[in-house]
Amino acid sequence: MPYTEMFIGESAEFLNTLRSTRLIAATDVTTLITGESGTGKELLAKEIHRHSPRCKQAYISLNCAAVPEGLMEAELFGFQKGAFSGAVSHSPGYIKQADKGTLFLDEVADLSLAAQAKLLRFLESGECQSLGKSIVEKVNVRIIAATNQDLATAVEKGQFRDDLFYRLNVVPLQLPALRERGNDIRLLLSKLTAKLAIQHQLDAPRYSVAAIEALQKYPWPGNIRELRNLCERMLILFQGKTIHVENLPAEIRQQGSFSHQSDFTLPEQGIELDALESNMIQQALQRARGNQSKAARLLGLTRGTLIYRMKKFAIE
Repeated sequence: MPYTEMFIGESAEFLNTLRSTRLIAATDVTTLITGESGTGKELLAKEIHRHSPRCKQAYISLNCAAVPEGLMEAELFGFQKGAFSGAVSHSPGYIKQADKGTLFLDEVADLSLAAQAKLLRFLESGECQSLGKSIVEKVNVRIIAATNQDLATAVEKGQFRDDLFYRLNVVPLQLPALRERGNDIRLLLSKLTAKLAIQHQLDAPRYSVAAIEALQKYPWPGNIRELRNLCERMLILFQGKTIHVENLPAEIRQQGSFSHQSDFTLPEQGIELDALESNMIQQALQRARGNQSKAARLLGLTRGTLIYRMKKFAIE
Protein backbone atom coordinates (compact mmCIF):
# COMPACT_ATOMS: atom_id res chain seq x y z
CA MET A 1 0.00 0.00 0.00
CA PRO A 2 1.62 3.29 -1.03
CA TYR A 3 2.01 5.91 1.67
CA THR A 4 0.50 9.38 1.38
CA GLU A 5 1.80 12.17 3.57
CA MET A 6 -0.58 11.06 6.32
CA PHE A 7 0.88 7.55 6.37
CA ILE A 8 4.55 8.26 7.01
CA GLY A 9 5.80 6.90 10.30
CA GLU A 10 7.83 4.29 12.14
CA SER A 11 6.19 4.13 15.58
CA ALA A 12 5.00 0.66 16.59
CA GLU A 13 1.37 1.66 17.23
CA PHE A 14 1.11 3.43 13.87
CA LEU A 15 2.71 0.56 11.94
CA ASN A 16 0.32 -1.90 13.60
CA THR A 17 -2.58 0.17 12.30
CA LEU A 18 -1.14 0.12 8.77
CA ARG A 19 -0.63 -3.64 8.89
CA SER A 20 -4.24 -4.12 9.95
CA THR A 21 -5.34 -1.77 7.16
CA ARG A 22 -3.62 -3.91 4.52
CA LEU A 23 -5.44 -7.02 5.77
CA ILE A 24 -8.81 -5.26 5.98
CA ALA A 25 -8.47 -3.77 2.49
CA ALA A 26 -8.31 -7.21 0.92
CA THR A 27 -11.68 -8.16 2.42
CA ASP A 28 -15.20 -6.76 2.27
CA VAL A 29 -15.73 -6.34 5.99
CA THR A 30 -17.47 -3.34 7.59
CA THR A 31 -14.89 -1.13 9.26
CA LEU A 32 -14.96 1.56 11.94
CA ILE A 33 -12.06 4.02 11.97
CA THR A 34 -11.53 6.00 15.16
CA GLY A 35 -9.07 8.73 16.00
CA GLU A 36 -8.85 12.40 16.80
CA SER A 37 -9.54 15.11 14.24
CA GLY A 38 -6.64 15.50 11.84
CA THR A 39 -5.22 11.99 12.17
CA GLY A 40 -6.21 11.02 8.61
CA LYS A 41 -9.36 8.90 8.99
CA GLU A 42 -10.82 9.81 5.59
CA LEU A 43 -7.51 9.24 3.83
CA LEU A 44 -7.29 5.83 5.48
CA ALA A 45 -10.80 5.01 4.24
CA LYS A 46 -9.77 5.97 0.70
CA GLU A 47 -6.70 3.74 0.95
CA ILE A 48 -8.86 0.81 2.05
CA HIS A 49 -11.15 1.31 -0.95
CA ARG A 50 -8.25 1.82 -3.37
CA HIS A 51 -6.74 -1.54 -2.42
CA SER A 52 -10.00 -3.47 -2.11
CA PRO A 53 -11.79 -5.69 -4.65
CA ARG A 54 -14.18 -2.73 -5.11
CA CYS A 55 -11.42 -0.34 -6.22
CA LYS A 56 -12.84 0.11 -9.74
CA GLN A 57 -16.27 1.01 -8.39
CA ALA A 58 -17.52 4.22 -6.79
CA TYR A 59 -16.12 5.65 -3.56
CA ILE A 60 -18.76 7.94 -2.02
CA SER A 61 -18.17 10.06 1.07
CA LEU A 62 -20.81 11.57 3.35
CA ASN A 63 -20.13 13.83 6.34
CA CYS A 64 -22.99 12.92 8.68
CA ALA A 65 -22.45 16.04 10.78
CA ALA A 66 -23.11 18.28 7.76
CA VAL A 67 -26.59 16.92 6.97
CA PRO A 68 -29.61 18.32 8.88
CA GLU A 69 -31.35 15.64 10.93
CA GLY A 70 -34.58 15.83 8.97
CA LEU A 71 -32.84 15.26 5.64
CA MET A 72 -30.57 12.35 6.55
CA GLU A 73 -32.93 9.59 5.40
CA ALA A 74 -33.46 11.32 2.05
CA GLU A 75 -29.72 11.85 1.60
CA LEU A 76 -28.90 8.23 2.39
CA PHE A 77 -31.71 6.42 0.58
CA GLY A 78 -32.72 8.97 -2.06
CA PHE A 79 -36.13 10.37 -2.91
CA GLN A 80 -38.61 10.77 -5.73
CA LYS A 81 -39.81 14.08 -7.05
CA GLY A 82 -42.65 15.33 -4.84
CA ALA A 83 -41.86 12.91 -2.00
CA PHE A 84 -41.72 15.85 0.41
CA SER A 85 -41.79 19.61 0.32
CA GLY A 86 -38.77 20.83 -1.62
CA ALA A 87 -38.21 17.55 -3.49
CA VAL A 88 -38.31 19.13 -6.96
CA SER A 89 -36.36 16.35 -8.67
CA HIS A 90 -35.29 12.73 -8.23
CA SER A 91 -32.18 11.88 -6.19
CA PRO A 92 -30.69 8.36 -5.98
CA GLY A 93 -29.16 8.92 -2.52
CA TYR A 94 -25.65 8.19 -1.28
CA ILE A 95 -26.22 4.46 -0.75
CA LYS A 96 -27.47 3.88 -4.29
CA GLN A 97 -24.61 5.96 -5.72
CA ALA A 98 -22.15 3.69 -3.91
CA ASP A 99 -23.71 0.47 -5.25
CA LYS A 100 -20.98 -2.18 -5.74
CA GLY A 101 -18.49 0.30 -4.26
CA THR A 102 -17.74 1.88 -0.88
CA LEU A 103 -19.70 4.39 1.20
CA PHE A 104 -17.65 6.31 3.75
CA LEU A 105 -19.72 7.72 6.63
CA ASP A 106 -17.63 10.35 8.39
CA GLU A 107 -18.63 11.65 11.84
CA VAL A 108 -21.05 8.73 12.16
CA ALA A 109 -21.57 9.55 15.87
CA ASP A 110 -23.56 12.62 14.79
CA LEU A 111 -26.35 10.53 13.26
CA SER A 112 -29.67 10.91 15.06
CA LEU A 113 -31.12 7.83 16.73
CA ALA A 114 -33.79 7.66 14.00
CA ALA A 115 -31.15 7.73 11.25
CA GLN A 116 -29.12 5.13 13.15
CA ALA A 117 -32.12 2.76 13.11
CA LYS A 118 -32.50 3.14 9.34
CA LEU A 119 -28.78 2.64 8.73
CA LEU A 120 -28.82 -0.50 10.90
CA ARG A 121 -31.74 -1.91 8.91
CA PHE A 122 -29.82 -1.36 5.68
CA LEU A 123 -26.66 -3.00 7.05
CA GLU A 124 -28.63 -6.05 8.07
CA SER A 125 -30.78 -6.41 4.94
CA GLY A 126 -28.95 -4.57 2.14
CA GLU A 127 -32.31 -3.13 1.13
CA CYS A 128 -32.71 0.45 -0.02
CA GLN A 129 -36.08 2.19 -0.51
CA SER A 130 -36.17 5.76 -1.77
CA LEU A 131 -38.68 8.12 -0.20
CA GLY A 132 -41.81 8.21 -2.32
CA LYS A 133 -40.99 4.94 -4.08
CA SER A 134 -42.78 1.67 -3.37
CA ILE A 135 -40.09 -0.60 -4.79
CA VAL A 136 -37.39 -1.94 -2.44
CA GLU A 137 -34.01 -2.46 -4.11
CA LYS A 138 -31.06 -4.59 -3.07
CA VAL A 139 -27.83 -2.61 -2.96
CA ASN A 140 -24.33 -4.02 -2.48
CA VAL A 141 -22.28 -1.45 -0.59
CA ARG A 142 -19.29 -1.70 1.71
CA ILE A 143 -19.61 0.66 4.68
CA ILE A 144 -16.59 2.32 6.26
CA ALA A 145 -17.51 4.61 9.15
CA ALA A 146 -15.35 7.02 11.12
CA THR A 147 -15.63 9.14 14.24
CA ASN A 148 -13.46 11.18 16.58
CA GLN A 149 -15.84 10.44 19.45
CA ASP A 150 -15.89 7.56 21.91
CA LEU A 151 -18.80 5.48 20.60
CA ALA A 152 -18.66 3.05 23.53
CA THR A 153 -19.26 5.95 25.91
CA ALA A 154 -22.01 7.28 23.62
CA VAL A 155 -23.69 3.87 23.81
CA GLU A 156 -23.54 3.93 27.61
CA LYS A 157 -25.16 7.38 27.60
CA GLY A 158 -27.92 6.27 25.23
CA GLN A 159 -26.69 8.58 22.46
CA PHE A 160 -25.72 5.78 20.06
CA ARG A 161 -27.44 2.45 19.43
CA ASP A 162 -25.51 -0.49 20.80
CA ASP A 163 -26.67 -2.79 17.99
CA LEU A 164 -25.42 -0.34 15.35
CA PHE A 165 -22.14 0.11 17.23
CA TYR A 166 -21.48 -3.64 17.18
CA ARG A 167 -22.54 -3.85 13.53
CA LEU A 168 -20.09 -1.12 12.53
CA ASN A 169 -17.32 -2.21 14.87
CA VAL A 170 -16.70 -5.56 13.15
CA VAL A 171 -13.06 -4.65 12.49
CA PRO A 172 -12.02 -1.44 14.25
CA LEU A 173 -9.02 0.67 13.24
CA GLN A 174 -7.55 3.18 15.67
CA LEU A 175 -5.38 5.96 14.27
CA PRO A 176 -3.05 7.14 17.06
CA ALA A 177 -2.73 10.82 17.86
CA LEU A 178 0.45 12.47 16.61
CA ARG A 179 1.72 13.12 20.16
CA GLU A 180 1.60 9.35 20.78
CA ARG A 181 3.84 8.57 17.81
CA GLY A 182 7.23 9.54 19.28
CA ASN A 183 9.91 10.20 16.70
CA ASP A 184 7.39 10.24 13.83
CA ILE A 185 7.06 14.00 14.37
CA ARG A 186 10.65 14.53 13.24
CA LEU A 187 10.18 12.23 10.24
CA LEU A 188 6.91 13.87 9.19
CA LEU A 189 8.41 17.33 9.63
CA SER A 190 11.18 16.46 7.18
CA LYS A 191 8.96 14.72 4.61
CA LEU A 192 6.20 17.34 4.66
CA THR A 193 8.64 20.24 4.42
CA ALA A 194 10.39 18.65 1.43
CA LYS A 195 7.09 17.94 -0.34
CA LEU A 196 5.75 21.44 0.26
CA ALA A 197 9.01 23.01 -0.89
CA ILE A 198 8.63 21.25 -4.25
CA GLN A 199 4.97 22.22 -4.45
CA HIS A 200 5.68 25.92 -3.81
CA GLN A 201 9.04 25.91 -5.63
CA LEU A 202 10.81 27.34 -2.58
CA ASP A 203 14.01 26.40 -0.73
CA ALA A 204 13.17 24.25 2.26
CA PRO A 205 14.03 25.73 5.68
CA ARG A 206 16.07 23.87 8.29
CA TYR A 207 15.01 23.35 11.91
CA SER A 208 17.44 23.77 14.79
CA VAL A 209 17.79 20.96 17.32
CA ALA A 210 16.02 23.09 19.95
CA ALA A 211 13.16 23.85 17.56
CA ILE A 212 12.65 20.14 16.83
CA GLU A 213 12.68 19.36 20.55
CA ALA A 214 9.99 22.01 21.11
CA LEU A 215 7.90 20.53 18.31
CA GLN A 216 8.20 17.05 19.83
CA LYS A 217 7.00 18.32 23.23
CA TYR A 218 3.96 20.08 21.77
CA PRO A 219 0.72 18.00 22.11
CA TRP A 220 -0.54 18.69 18.54
CA PRO A 221 -4.30 18.91 19.21
CA GLY A 222 -4.85 19.22 15.43
CA ASN A 223 -2.56 16.24 14.74
CA ILE A 224 -0.99 15.82 11.28
CA ARG A 225 -3.26 18.43 9.71
CA GLU A 226 -1.91 20.97 12.18
CA LEU A 227 1.69 19.85 11.58
CA ARG A 228 1.28 20.19 7.81
CA ASN A 229 -0.12 23.70 8.20
CA LEU A 230 2.85 24.63 10.39
CA CYS A 231 5.31 23.24 7.83
CA GLU A 232 3.69 25.30 5.09
CA ARG A 233 3.71 28.46 7.19
CA MET A 234 7.36 28.04 8.19
CA LEU A 235 8.33 27.30 4.57
CA ILE A 236 6.75 30.49 3.30
CA LEU A 237 8.05 32.72 6.11
CA PHE A 238 11.55 31.24 6.46
CA GLN A 239 12.38 29.73 3.06
CA GLY A 240 15.99 28.59 2.91
CA LYS A 241 16.69 29.72 6.50
CA THR A 242 17.20 28.01 9.84
CA ILE A 243 14.15 28.00 12.09
CA HIS A 244 14.84 28.52 15.79
CA VAL A 245 12.53 28.18 18.80
CA GLU A 246 11.78 31.90 18.76
CA ASN A 247 10.46 31.56 15.21
CA LEU A 248 7.84 28.99 16.20
CA PRO A 249 4.21 29.96 16.99
CA ALA A 250 3.53 31.20 20.52
CA GLU A 251 1.51 28.13 21.57
CA ILE A 252 4.47 25.86 20.79
CA ARG A 253 7.03 28.12 22.49
CA GLN A 254 4.88 28.38 25.61
CA GLN A 255 4.41 24.62 25.76
CA GLY A 256 8.16 24.19 25.78
CA SER A 257 8.69 26.81 28.46
CA PHE A 258 6.20 25.14 30.80
CA SER A 259 7.38 21.59 30.27
CA HIS A 260 10.28 21.75 32.72
CA GLN A 261 8.40 23.60 35.47
CA SER A 262 6.90 21.93 38.52
CA ASP A 263 5.00 23.92 41.14
CA PHE A 264 4.21 20.93 43.31
CA THR A 265 6.13 20.45 46.55
CA LEU A 266 5.74 17.24 48.50
CA PRO A 267 4.22 18.02 51.95
CA GLU A 268 6.21 17.06 55.03
CA GLN A 269 3.51 14.59 56.06
CA GLY A 270 3.50 12.99 52.59
CA ILE A 271 0.46 12.37 50.37
CA GLU A 272 -2.07 9.67 49.50
CA LEU A 273 -0.91 9.14 45.89
CA ASP A 274 -3.92 7.13 44.72
CA ALA A 275 -6.33 9.73 46.09
CA LEU A 276 -4.35 12.54 44.41
CA GLU A 277 -4.27 10.71 41.08
CA SER A 278 -8.01 9.99 41.25
CA ASN A 279 -8.73 13.62 42.05
CA MET A 280 -6.55 14.90 39.17
CA ILE A 281 -8.31 12.57 36.72
CA GLN A 282 -11.73 13.77 37.89
CA GLN A 283 -10.65 17.41 37.58
CA ALA A 284 -9.32 16.83 34.07
CA LEU A 285 -12.54 15.10 32.99
CA GLN A 286 -14.59 17.94 34.45
CA ARG A 287 -12.49 20.59 32.70
CA ALA A 288 -12.73 18.63 29.43
CA ARG A 289 -16.51 18.24 29.92
CA GLY A 290 -16.22 14.48 29.82
CA ASN A 291 -14.12 14.32 26.65
CA GLN A 292 -11.61 11.59 27.46
CA SER A 293 -9.16 12.55 24.71
CA LYS A 294 -8.98 16.16 25.96
CA ALA A 295 -8.70 15.02 29.57
CA ALA A 296 -5.83 12.70 28.62
CA ARG A 297 -4.01 15.62 26.97
CA LEU A 298 -4.41 17.75 30.10
CA LEU A 299 -2.80 14.97 32.14
CA GLY A 300 -0.06 14.16 29.64
CA LEU A 301 -1.42 10.64 29.14
CA THR A 302 -2.56 8.60 26.18
CA ARG A 303 -6.31 8.04 26.02
CA GLY A 304 -5.80 4.32 26.59
CA THR A 305 -3.79 4.97 29.76
CA LEU A 306 -6.45 7.38 31.02
CA ILE A 307 -9.21 4.80 30.48
CA TYR A 308 -7.13 2.17 32.31
CA ARG A 309 -6.69 4.50 35.30
CA MET A 310 -10.35 5.49 35.25
CA LYS A 311 -11.26 1.81 35.57
CA LYS A 312 -8.66 1.41 38.30
CA PHE A 313 -10.31 4.12 40.38
CA ALA A 314 -13.89 3.28 39.26
CA ILE A 315 -14.33 6.71 37.70
CA GLU A 316 -17.25 6.99 35.27
